[in-house]
Amino acid sequence: MRLLKVATCNLNQWAMDFDCNLKNIKQSINLAKQAGAVIRHGPELEITGYGCEDHFLELDTINHGWECLKEILEGDWTDGILCSIGMPVIIGSERYNCQVLCFNRKIIMIRPKMWLANDGNYRELRWFTAWKHKDQLVDFQLPCEIAEAISQKSVPFGYGYAQFLDTAVAAEVCEELFTPIPPHAELALNGVEVFLNASGSHHQLRKLDVRLRAFIGATHTRGGVYIYSNHQGCDGGRLYYDGCSCVVVNGEVVAQGSQFSLKDIEVVLAQVDLDAVASLRGSISSFQEQASYNNTVSSVLVPYKLCQPFSMQMSLSSPLKINYHSPEEEIAFGPGCWLWDYLRRSGASGFLLPLSGGADSSSVAAIVGCMCQLVVKEIDNGDEQVKADAIRIGNYTDGQFPTDSKEFSKRIFYTVFMGSENSSEDTKKRARELADEIGSWHLDVSIDGVVSALLSLFQTLTGKRPCYKVDGGSNIENLGLQNIQARIRMVLAFMLASLLPWAHSKPGFYLVLGSSNVDEGLRGYLTKYDCSSADINPVGSISKQDLRAFLRWAAIHLGYSSLAEIEAAPPTAELEPIRSNYSQLDEVDMGMTYEELSVYGRLRKIFRCGPMSMFQNLCYRWGSRLSPLEVADKVKHFFKCYSINRHKMTVLTPSYHAESYSPEDNRFDLRQFLYNSRWPFQFRKMDELVKELDGNEVAFGETSKSRVNGVEMGVVAAGSGDPKSGL
Repeated sequence: MRLLKVATCNLNQWAMDFDCNLKNIKQSINLAKQAGAVIRHGPELEITGYGCEDHFLELDTINHGWECLKEILEGDWTDGILCSIGMPVIIGSERYNCQVLCFNRKIIMIRPKMWLANDGNYRELRWFTAWKHKDQLVDFQLPCEIAEAISQKSVPFGYGYAQFLDTAVAAEVCEELFTPIPPHAELALNGVEVFLNASGSHHQLRKLDVRLRAFIGATHTRGGVYIYSNHQGCDGGRLYYDGCSCVVVNGEVVAQGSQFSLKDIEVVLAQVDLDAVASLRGSISSFQEQASYNNTVSSVLVPYKLCQPFSMQMSLSSPLKINYHSPEEEIAFGPGCWLWDYLRRSGASGFLLPLSGGADSSSVAAIVGCMCQLVVKEIDNGDEQVKADAIRIGNYTDGQFPTDSKEFSKRIFYTVFMGSENSSEDTKKRARELADEIGSWHLDVSIDGVVSALLSLFQTLTGKRPCYKVDGGSNIENLGLQNIQARIRMVLAFMLASLLPWAHSKPGFYLVLGSSNVDEGLRGYLTKYDCSSADINPVGSISKQDLRAFLRWAAIHLGYSSLAEIEAAPPTAELEPIRSNYSQLDEVDMGMTYEELSVYGRLRKIFRCGPMSMFQNLCYRWGSRLSPLEVADKVKHFFKCYSINRHKMTVLTPSYHAESYSPEDNRFDLRQFLYNSRWPFQFRKMDELVKELDGNEVAFGETSKSRVNGVEMGVVAAGSGDPKSGL
């Protein structure tokens, strides 16, 4: 037997905080060494943090990376242990995303990333160059200070592997695993047995299985030990890196770290037998044949042994059942951990949430409640860093610290019900009951006086006073009155967040939480600069359907039973008067259901459909219950609403990224925000196809009117209003 003990880790790094990052790296190496590991593998760009973005263009960032690496190499951290450390490196005039392999206070080799992540939230080609020289290792001259400190002038740089006396080890960096021809395939044929994948992978609902299947597939048919390391936490942006560092041997997971955690450092250990890898490869005839004439990959000889012989003192890691969270758990724990990182690193003293008693704001409240539960649980488990942060944020004195999540919530979480004459007693009651269950400091506020004052001012200026549509007013009046209420709530929320801590003799300020969901953002069913405008939003990239499932789960598993009643209530903005013959409902206002919105969103973003291809896809999907004309009307209505309201995405509150069809304009979904919302060419082609399909002629005039849910809808010019209640 060739027994090898390895360590990989989840690290909660913070972009550009070199002290924090270096501390975590050192501690993870110490923990690995204490456990007897001879390989310690860290995440991608761990010295700088993955999310530095344009800071990678600054020479300071590169230089500080080398200074941190120098400190590691000058100490005893790499004595007797192979450490894979991620950092940016400049060679010549090119900047590379690299894994630096260190051993016994020396740099063995530097492996630049060959295939860069450049889609979705990733923009690596903006900051880095892909290494293109697969056929050689070049001689890289180390910076003078590093060279003097470790008595090493140069190091092999490029695509290759480290050949130890008893095994071969190679790096494969994040995106490279997911390419059509991943490097590990060729490396395995060259005899590499241990693969180190350093990653900066963020959480997305239902995504973990895709990642794990890639690790399993990498070693299932060609053998090998695949060691994966990832960041875990919010490193300064919209993404939550969801850890789950693991070790896979011959297609079976033998060690798996947590996906969501408040810990800064988690080391995952495994003990493997490399003879099992050699045995599997020797049993596969096709592997033998391909290895016999494979292209030779460059290597660096390291005259040391990593493995130990057979010993009864060492036990092998056995295959595990993979731990997957349900989507409801992902919504609770991912945004909950993200909020905690943001809170403790922002300098804020807590959160303030406008709590309407509806599904979205109640979901945010439940996530904050879950965060408080996680904090207390982690303190019970002995995490001193979480304890220190909680004491500081909660303003505890005299040796006290959080022991009850409701008590901790009372210290750091304000909820405010901002009612008006249009609010119902039911939503007011639901908000109060949920606040009591979570433990937040709850306020009931009436905004009618402020609304009345603004309307009186308008009347003084113009001599006119607008009326709601149910009272005989026009659409313009109706929309204006709704927007006044919505925007007053935003102003009031920020005022309370800045002044309530002072009023209650507490230090600092509170972060305002938003609560609009991904479907409302896609459709534009929100008022620009209303309560959707906040400091951060933990549910802005989560669909309404997923949030309702989360509410049902949280009512049971988080102990907030009032959420069941909130989930069962029909969604309503409560911005119009309630009458015996009229009650405002979201789906009626929008002219589409939340279920339909999710379908439109996935087709638009994930399947890259414009109006015509979306219509064709939906003819197949909905053709059994809708005619082509009806499908066309629905698609037209969606694209009109989407294009009219796209400008709102430019000011969307920074939101936790969780959904693959997010319309977030800043990083993920880059599109124009001024459209010809009539879509004349596309809709004309659609009409021609409808006519061809069922022989029904579709009217297509200057206003491109269509009938949706029995209501004739006209086009509103983009930017002419902020429709919260339809067009």
